Amino acid sequence: MSTRSSPYASGPLPPRGDETSKGHNPLVRMSDRVEFWLHRVLMAVLVVGLPVAGLVVGRTTYESSIRTVRTQSAERQQVSARVMSVTENVGQAVKEQAQVRWTDSSGAVRTATALLKPGMTEGATVRIWVDRDGTVTGPPLTKRQALANGWFAGGITVISGTAGVFLTRAGVRLVLDRRRYAQWDTEWDLVEPGWAGRFRR
Repeated sequence: MSTRSSPYASGPLPPRGDETSKGHNPLVRMSDRVEFWLHRVLMAVLVVGLPVAGLVVGRTTYESSIRTVRTQSAERQQVSARVMSVTENVGQAVKEQAQVRWTDSSGAVRTATALLKPGMTEGATVRIWVDRDGTVTGPPLTKRQALANGWFAGGITVISGTAGVFLTRAGVRLVLDRRRYAQWDTEWDLVEPGWAGRFRR
């Protein structure tokens, strides 16, 4: 067959599959486009957004904890106190309550209830933490604890965000699949009578 008799000789060649963009492909449904772009957005959030969010949350938590460390270190001090009586013995695995007495920096004698290690006896000398008002309190937050708080907050942010991304993707896909199945059922109801009639005798 000559070139002139070819059906494509007088006109342009038909476009190949790779030359047809997805946006103009008649087989691509609107739900496919929605799922495609949602997948891209969620991947961007997963790869870029979550690490940045974890870093910001972790650093913010760490800086807040460091301020707490400085405040508590300035307001609390450790003093020596004498155990007057053990008010509650709750076992060897946990701390026990005891009445303690100490003399503050102004020379005043103070008495309060403190949580001590198990096994303390009356008359023993212990070290307790008190604030500026002389109230028994716990030890101040340390820098290591502040760092741990920052890492914990950042890690929780990344983990919960990752779970949210995958749950969102699964939920949207479930909704789109249900819509596709309903669409297929509707279209089949329209096409099926014509197809079934071709095989009738």
